[in-house]
Amino acid sequence: MFTGIVQTQATVVSAVLREGIMKLVLSVDSRYLQKLTHGASIAINGCCLTVTDFEVRGADVVGQVSFDVIDETLRLTNLSALQQGSRVNFERSVTFGTELGGHIVSGHIHCQATILAFIREADNCRIKLAIPETWKKYILYKGFICVNGASLTVGKLEEDGFWLHLIPETLTLTNIGEARVDGVFNIEVDQQTYTTVNTVEHYLRKVRGSFSL
Repeated sequence: MFTGIVQTQATVVSAVLREGIMKLVLSVDSRYLQKLTHGASIAINGCCLTVTDFEVRGADVVGQVSFDVIDETLRLTNLSALQQGSRVNFERSVTFGTELGGHIVSGHIHCQATILAFIREADNCRIKLAIPETWKKYILYKGFICVNGASLTVGKLEEDGFWLHLIPETLTLTNIGEARVDGVFNIEVDQQTYTTVNTVEHYLRKVRGSFSL
């Protein structure tokens, strides 16, 4: 599990696709690899990946960490577009005592969002996103959403999409500020919203079915 509070950005050293699996190697400040173990979970652009290898030498400022990214993940996420030099959002999984500054995030990407507008202003940034019709019902005004691994609050809702408002700190810590119109973000909808909407829909279907008998 994750909090949606991106800790840092990592840089792609290599992203080699072989037989449907991407061997992904990242370099990152070695502070974020301390006490890491093989099999640990790390969110990369919001996608939960399993550590297959890592290297941190005592005096190194930068370490490396590796993952295997399977075909299903490549299909659902923007990790398929990574190449050497790409920057990705990086968050280690939560531990007991971790401050929950965002919201509970699973690291399971539901869909991708297309960037319709990207407006930079003096003190913030506004981004308009569009997602597939199937997922629109889980987007609520002032509700949570996880975008490329960052916990954000939904702003204005419109017929063709919704707006996000980002402060300078978010733009500094994440790769969201590097986005361009027609680019894509990984999206994980809020799990509580997802569960509530589906439960209500299921109940209403049962009620309608009872009345039709």
